[in-house]
Amino acid sequence: NIMGIKKLNFNVFTSDLSHDFKNQVKVGLFGSGVGLSVVLGFSAAYACYYLISVAKKPILIAGGKKFHQFLRGKCPVVSETYYPTFWCWESRVQTLLRPFVTAKPWVNYRNELITAPDGGQISLDWFDNDESASHPDQSTRPTVLLLPGLTGTSRESYILHMVQQSRDLGYRCVVFNNRGVSGEKLLTPRTYCAANTEDLEVVIEHVQRTIDKAPLMAAGVSMGGMMLANYLGRKGSEVRLKGVVVFSAGWDVFECTASLEKPLDRFLFNSYLTSCLQASVDRHRTILEKKYDIDHVMKAKTIREFDERFTSVMFGYPSNDDYYRDASPIHKIKSVQVPMLCLNAADDVFSPNHAFPVEAVKQNPNVALLITCHGGHIGFLEGLWPRQSTYMDRVFRQFTKAVFENGSSLDDLH
Repeated sequence: NIMGIKKLNFNVFTSDLSHDFKNQVKVGLFGSGVGLSVVLGFSAAYACYYLISVAKKPILIAGGKKFHQFLRGKCPVVSETYYPTFWCWESRVQTLLRPFVTAKPWVNYRNELITAPDGGQISLDWFDNDESASHPDQSTRPTVLLLPGLTGTSRESYILHMVQQSRDLGYRCVVFNNRGVSGEKLLTPRTYCAANTEDLEVVIEHVQRTIDKAPLMAAGVSMGGMMLANYLGRKGSEVRLKGVVVFSAGWDVFECTASLEKPLDRFLFNSYLTSCLQASVDRHRTILEKKYDIDHVMKAKTIREFDERFTSVMFGYPSNDDYYRDASPIHKIKSVQVPMLCLNAADDVFSPNHAFPVEAVKQNPNVALLITCHGGHIGFLEGLWPRQSTYMDRVFRQFTKAVFENGSSLDDLH
């Protein structure tokens, strides 16, 4: 029967077609030769791009040969290729993800409130590390003073990581929280800014008086680094710190604010930071509104507007430009008299690379600038899943250890 044969052949054909279709669906993109080739080709191209354009050795600029050799010899991290996390090496992604992907080690602080000359109070968080095996004598235990960023406290992940690194090395830490940011009340209508270093001077004098036999160095992050660099430039040879390390500092405030006012960066960072600053002001409205128009401050849309309405007014500057000029550490690099290592990423939108103090650093044998190609702002993520240590943490650990253990070789860098 011809019709029966045709019907049988059609059934066999459709059965085979159905079987083949199901197999193709089951195998999917990765099982097909073409799909697999596309995936492998893309992966190879991405790997080549990453290794050629992303993973690079940092640039080390030092004002003197002695400091340069010290860093090369005692801090191998400055000569090693920095491999940013391959799936989030872009500047903004690194900056945004760091607070979420990095672990927050538990640290049990001892809080101390000290009084400033104007009657205000400053909150210090001590990590005494009394279980230190390498430095059991608390009177001589090396100590690191840590300065967080613009709205940061001792509970920021980057601060906790530095405390953890210090704990492993047997050192003590003390975190300087700017006025009003860590839960304490404002007793006077004054907060803080990058240009004014009076509170930092009070803190350093207090810490040195408290542990007068212990060597002391300092580390500052972002605005904390700017404040620290401004302090070193102002005080010059009066500074008794053994060394300083600064991370992601904004060197020229005019250029920093201009960068953050570009549309995408204004959307991602500027508006958020402005709201954080306003929230801090609003928490202390009762005492601040005695001297300042807080309602006007709360209407600011950018950091620049906030500074024009609040910061520059609080610290008595004739204009916001005068404040920004005074807050920019680039003008004070030439006066730094203690060993200072500065780490910046070339793609940091908070601190654009064309404003890095390259020429000023070259003129000062006490200063070195380490520039990575990538890393963002306080990012520096590395490894497949960057939960624990970052490139920044390794720089901190190696430089701190080098200063405390071999600092005598830095006594005369001229």
